[in-house]
Amino acid sequence: MFTGGSGKAGRHAITVLQNQGHRVLNLDKVPSGLEVTELLVDLTDSGQVIGAMSQFTDFPELDEGTGVPRYDAVVHFAAVPRVMIGTDGACFEANVLSTYNVIEAAVKLGIPKVIFASSETTYGVCFADGEVKPEYVPIDEDHPTVPHDSYAMSKVCNEVTAKSFQARTGMDIYGLRINNVIEPHEYAEMFPPFMEDAALRRRNIFAYIDARDLGHMVDCCLKTDGLGYQVFNVANEDMSVGISSDEVKAAFYQGVREAVPMGPDETFYSIKKAKELVGFAPKHSWRDVLGG
Repeated sequence: MFTGGSGKAGRHAITVLQNQGHRVLNLDKVPSGLEVTELLVDLTDSGQVIGAMSQFTDFPELDEGTGVPRYDAVVHFAAVPRVMIGTDGACFEANVLSTYNVIEAAVKLGIPKVIFASSETTYGVCFADGEVKPEYVPIDEDHPTVPHDSYAMSKVCNEVTAKSFQARTGMDIYGLRINNVIEPHEYAEMFPPFMEDAALRRRNIFAYIDARDLGHMVDCCLKTDGLGYQVFNVANEDMSVGISSDEVKAAFYQGVREAVPMGPDETFYSIKKAKELVGFAPKHSWRDVLGG
């Protein structure tokens, strides 16, 4: 079961998962336009969530004569995607309540794994008032999460909710601290200005995640069992700017501790944990489109 599959990240992730052989149901408020079974659901309504997870969803399921299918996992991407779309309070409420409802329903129905979307914003850099620098670079999952906005607050709350349910049940719950999601067509549209002015990427920690590689990360998590509660940074291996890591540090991170030596194009948003624990191996880059 995939929530939020009609959104920017979800559409690409579902396509990747289907290509890997997964059978997917999409829960969202609006249709995705994909060739996928879907139910239109308000995830802030707990009754709708548990109902959707425990009912028939397509006519071929009736022909099997084996009852309502059981899900192997839930991938929860649905959310208000950032601040300044509606009110701050509405963003926080929708994101926290929907995540609680989804994980609670999965627990009560015995679904053994939940993968949920957290965010780069939890580190307090992205939506801060003014400039906030990280305590060290590259930022890894041990870096403090001190959000400055309602969206990031909701994501930190969701991580605590997930950790609490995992402690109670022992199931696998993995949180993905997803960096700025880029669709393939956006490289040619968005990245040339980033090559001219690296400061445009400061709030995203000079990182990005290709939507297709995000789908690959979800697939890696679905195929990796037994890790309990984990959070993972999710980004591509290179930065989203054309200057070197030394030039970024000199221009933007003076006085910030370098925790480990970095390569000339290496992301400041460390993905070492994801690579080591679930085999994450991103394959795409803006360089494939813009070159060099």
